[in-house]
Amino acid sequence: MKFSDMPYSRIDIASFLAKADKIFGDFTGAEKTDARLEAVRSFFSLWQHYRTMHNLAYFRHTGDTADKFYSGENDYYNAESPKFEALNQRFSKALASSPDRAALEKSLGTLLFKNIDIALRSFDEKIMDDMAKENALCSRYERLIASAEIDFDGQKLNVSQLGKYMASGDRSTRRRAHAARSAFFEESADELDEIYDRLVKCRDRQAKKLGYKDFIELGYLRMRRNCYGSADVEAFRNQVREKLVPICLKIAEKQRRRLGVDKLMFYDEGAFYSSGDPCPRGTPEEIFENGRRMYRELSPETGEFFDFMLENDLFDVLGRAGKAPGGYSDDLPDFRSPFIFANFNGTSEDVNVLTHESGHALEYYLARDIYPPDYAFPTAEACEVHSMSMEFFTWPYMELFFGSDADKYRYQHLSHAITFIPYGCAVDEFQHIVYKNPSLTPAERKQAWRELEKKYTPWTDYGDDRFFGTGSRWQRQLHIYMFPFYYIDYCLAQTCALQFWAMTQRGENDAFSRYLNLCRLGGTDVFTGLVAKVGLLSPFQPGCLDGVAAQAVKWLENV
Repeated sequence: MKFSDMPYSRIDIASFLAKADKIFGDFTGAEKTDARLEAVRSFFSLWQHYRTMHNLAYFRHTGDTADKFYSGENDYYNAESPKFEALNQRFSKALASSPDRAALEKSLGTLLFKNIDIALRSFDEKIMDDMAKENALCSRYERLIASAEIDFDGQKLNVSQLGKYMASGDRSTRRRAHAARSAFFEESADELDEIYDRLVKCRDRQAKKLGYKDFIELGYLRMRRNCYGSADVEAFRNQVREKLVPICLKIAEKQRRRLGVDKLMFYDEGAFYSSGDPCPRGTPEEIFENGRRMYRELSPETGEFFDFMLENDLFDVLGRAGKAPGGYSDDLPDFRSPFIFANFNGTSEDVNVLTHESGHALEYYLARDIYPPDYAFPTAEACEVHSMSMEFFTWPYMELFFGSDADKYRYQHLSHAITFIPYGCAVDEFQHIVYKNPSLTPAERKQAWRELEKKYTPWTDYGDDRFFGTGSRWQRQLHIYMFPFYYIDYCLAQTCALQFWAMTQRGENDAFSRYLNLCRLGGTDVFTGLVAKVGLLSPFQPGCLDGVAAQAVKWLENV
């Protein structure tokens, strides 16, 4: 079904409760395991319908934040979703405490119950009001960024649309574009501080109500971290500082020389070449037609998937006024359809969206029939392996989009992949500092960020930038506001994606079949188990970065 034809109706909490109550009665009153399993199937179906309508409202709201109807529906779910979550938790408790749990685990898998135990530790009805407040604050941040109307060269642009000017080959244009973006954020500085301060205190309050020392513990549970903890993440960050930061400094120095500038400034970092960064050629329609050709040639599975996406209008990627920033891929279970949202801006990021978000959507497409439906997606870091690896597996087709500039794109893409990881680690450590010390003032948080930049991104020089140069760069990172502790998942996943890339560089012909295997596994195992099954090293394993770092340095030096 085409996205525009998918019918939407609000999930009424009273009606949902009545249906759930009947299922609860069927489950608890059942005398045999088979009857209980049938009740479980009914509840999963009910929950998937709720997720479909909730997601459909969100997708249409982010496509046009000025649309009053879907803005209202989004507000409704922000306010009511904790009540729906309470019902989900109630059923999870019934499953976990069932007298024949062992028989249920045999049919549904032990991982489902492991994840249920984690979910039960992360929720209680006593934090529902705070959860609703947290949702509202996240939406307020999202609307604030989406409201940007930045005057630039006679145009009114949003933050995403300004991106191509910030990567211009002309240094003056880059500097003016960055200044324009900084001016918007500076005008909103007080509101940004207020929203985040309230979010931190709200999340800390929830953690304390649940009996945790701080939100770090609760945040890890919410991310469903079921095979590693904060000590493992800290060890990974230490590896990044030791192995990758020195390489990043060399990449930055080469970039400075290529651009022909005396000093690489913050506004230069997005531009790799004095002749201008490679931009995709053709209209969005032509880009998608080349994408169709690319995915058909890559494999039968990817060809079928991409045709399905195009035929059902499951991409919303063109930038426009009022559209929410960023990009995502999610699912619509009732329609067995993935959906991709992004903001094309005429830069190489448009191709990255076509590959990155398609990697997410492909995984769901290949795993959508796994039962229980909780296994259709793994945890977030494993999901990001699907997306980031697809960026590299499509390298052989970049001439379709960039022509003779394809190698310039590949060099830039690999360089970004390497330099991103330290930045992502800074984002992660920043959140650990903030939630360990929730009473920090806005000024103290910004000072903490400046110290982290010295450790992880020492090549960055903001000059006289009055917003980003004052320790505020993190405030443009929506994950910090909306998805706490998510960002390290990109870094862990990039480590795995680079391993797939290194396989292709070594001519290992089974690399893509391993990748498809990973997608088909969905969330049937924990992250470390999934990567082991397809022959990848865990990012937490000492020395995991040695091989990919050496391979990347070799490739970058030989281009």
